[in-house]
Formats: sequence, structure tokens, C-alpha cells
Amino acid sequence: MALKRLEKGLMIFLLVAFGILMMIPFIWMLGSSFKPENEFTIVPPTIIPNHPTFNNYVDLFAKMDFLVYLKNTLIIVLCSFVGLLLNALAGYAFAKFEFPGKNKFFYLILATMMIPAQVTMIPTYLIINKLGLVNTMAGMVLPGLVGAFGIFLFRQFMSTIPMDLMEAARLDGAGEMRIFFQLIVPIVKPVFAVQGILTFIGAWNSFLWPLIIANDESLYTLSVGLSLLKGQYASKFGLQMAGAAFMVVPIIIVFSFFQKHIIEGYTISGMK
Repeated sequence: MALKRLEKGLMIFLLVAFGILMMIPFIWMLGSSFKPENEFTIVPPTIIPNHPTFNNYVDLFAKMDFLVYLKNTLIIVLCSFVGLLLNALAGYAFAKFEFPGKNKFFYLILATMMIPAQVTMIPTYLIINKLGLVNTMAGMVLPGLVGAFGIFLFRQFMSTIPMDLMEAARLDGAGEMRIFFQLIVPIVKPVFAVQGILTFIGAWNSFLWPLIIANDESLYTLSVGLSLLKGQYASKFGLQMAGAAFMVVPIIIVFSFFQKHIIEGYTISGMK
């Protein structure tokens, strides 16, 4: 009994110690975002600023178009959530309906997961160019609107829902869309939580495709704007740290709020 208690205490100690060790770069970044520029040359370096200031965050929006980048990123995030609904509808169709070529089409979708995104960027760009959507918000959003992994996850989860529930709803006069939104969606909430956080992180951090498709700086996202800081303000370390903190903190907040649902979703998906 004493040995088990000792092992448990040692495990907790190691987890806490390594957790704090991993948090040091984040704490340093957050503290540095409030430092005046002259504190970056102090020896020994400080983690917590001696004279904290908000000037770095003010300059982030005053000297750079970070408000425009934020607006573009939020548009991509919102459109990605529309794509999340489309993934759920596709998964529902593959799970609960029969149509010609259903399995072959589903396997074809799964096969696209084995193709690296970098391989498809040139063909995708050529298609977007033919449609006249280069340097537009639609051109940035459309290629990533739906994904094979989301369809697969929804399909696998929805296939375990008994057909008797749907048949009972149909006998009560419910249409297919009403069945989906009022019956299926509440059941698959954990999957929506998992996919929602993954969708948010992917859209919030979108960098390579917006950089390729957008020629106008007014269409840049936060990630692209953050990369511009390294070139235009390479010596302004406080400004760069403020930009990095502005990118990372919202993701941590969202993850903290939805952590319980994410773990629940993965657990239920594994059990299914």
C-alpha cells in the first residue's frame, strides 16, 4: 500500500515538474510581450517584466493591420464551421442512406487522406485560378470547407445510431432534415466538440494556403501577419512576442473550455 502511494506521489511530481518545464517557453513569451524593448538586453534575462507595458499590443494594431488580419481569420473560422456542418451531413448520408456506389465513393474519400496537402496545392490553385477566385476570400475558404477525416469520423459515429430511432421519427411525420437536426445532432455532440476544436485550430492557424492565394495584404490572416513581423520588425522582439501571444492565447482559452467535451468525444469514439 505504501509502495503504491509512493509510486503515485512520484508520478504526480514528475507530471507537475515536466508540465512546468514545458510551460516555461509560453510563460516567457507571455511575459516578454509586456516588456519594453530595453529589457530584452538585460543580463540575466527576466521572465516577468520589471516595467510592464501594453505598448507592444498597441503597436501591434497601430503599426500593423492586425485588426484586418483578425477579421479575415474570423471569417475563415466561421466558414470552417459551415464546413463542419457539411461534413456532418455527408457522414449522415454515408451512415444512414443507401445509394449506388456508396462504399466505393466512401473509400475514394478515405484514399484522399493518404495524399499530402502539399501535393494537391498546385492543382487546387489552378482550379481556383480558372474560377477567377485568386486573391479572394472565397478562394481561401472553399478548398478547406470539407475534409475526409471529418466525414469519416461522423460516418463512423452515426453508423452506430439505431435505425429504429429514425424510423420512429419518420412515423411521427418528421422530415429528414428535422431528424438530422433534432435527433442526430444531439446524439453526436461529442464528435462536434472534437471536430469543432480541430476546425477552429486549423482555421485560426491557417498560413500556407492564404499566403499562396492572397496577393493583397488586406486578405492576409493572423498567421501570415505574424510572419511579416519577422521581416518588417525583426529587431522589435516585444512586438513579435505580442503577436505570438495574440495567436496562441485564444487557442488555449478555447481548448480549456472544451477540454472535457474533447476527451469525452475521443473516449466515446474509441468505445464505439
